[in-house]
Amino acid sequence: MSAGSATASLGGWLFAARGWLPVPLALLAVLLARGGTPWVVGGLVVVAAGEALRMWGVAWIGGRSRTRGDDVGPLVTSGPYRWSRNPLYVGNLVMWAGVGLLTGRWWAVPLLVGPLALHYALVVRWEEQNLRQKLGPAYVAWCRHTARWVGPPGPVGEGRADWPAALRSERSTLLAAILVSSAVVLAGALRCG
Repeated sequence: MSAGSATASLGGWLFAARGWLPVPLALLAVLLARGGTPWVVGGLVVVAAGEALRMWGVAWIGGRSRTRGDDVGPLVTSGPYRWSRNPLYVGNLVMWAGVGLLTGRWWAVPLLVGPLALHYALVVRWEEQNLRQKLGPAYVAWCRHTARWVGPPGPVGEGRADWPAALRSERSTLLAAILVSSAVVLAGALRCG
């Protein structure tokens, strides 16, 4: 097995198990929390920005963003997918940077975001391999014009956003963001008070 296929296989396993990684990170954030109003305000703004980015991505890609398998739908190249091949993961990283700020410790940001960045880098390798196989030349061409993470916009694509469907699909992520943020803020307030 080549190093590339081993990395992709690990990414496939991490994709299937991606729901568990935030749990220890959330507990770590609660343990680190020390509060402070400027940190809380800044952290909440950043968490909201990350969720807004996720919501924008889900509005364009639809409910298949919640899939646990390797099925793919049609290639989406509009909305945030003009600037990033992975706006949902970028949104997650932004949200966790906000959670790091909520702790009141600047160094918590890389501590929380670092493991997720590595996790997503491996998952993306697996996803890209699947998309190349299933979508072929159209996907390869899109990759040439669109950054893996964030970059200048690619060509305008077809499609439209479905915001009501995005709100329905993002309920669990929104709830998790509210619960984690609230737990970190409350833990920090109790330590300060």
